[in-house]
Amino acid sequence: MATAKKTPAAPVKKPAAKPAAKKAAATAAPVKAAAKPAAKKAPAARKPNAAFMKELTPSASLAAVVGAAPLPRTEVTKKVWDYIKKHDLQDAANRRNINADDKLKAVFGGKAQVSMFEMTKLISDHLK
Repeated sequence: MATAKKTPAAPVKKPAAKPAAKKAAATAAPVKAAAKPAAKKAPAARKPNAAFMKELTPSASLAAVVGAAPLPRTEVTKKVWDYIKKHDLQDAANRRNINADDKLKAVFGGKAQVSMFEMTKLISDHLK
């Protein structure tokens, strides 16, 4: 018995896409344009978070820096930064660090230098 070698069949090519598909896509575009709204709505005004706007009373040591009146947390942070800039307490080499003077040492728990990120945590301990 003789075995015959089989040769692989040549791959079959698919015909190119017909131009009719392009015509269908071109006619669908105007329909989509008509479905869009005529004018965009104006974005709603942004409301402040109530937790940030709640007035908190500062402790005696923090009141020496920002005043004794109840203030929202955002205003306390602004006033502390104003105090830091007025007295030039940012570290010259690393501006992220705050060098505390006598008033701020009481707020910072006796630390001579804190980072600006640690500062907000230490300030929040003095607000009620």
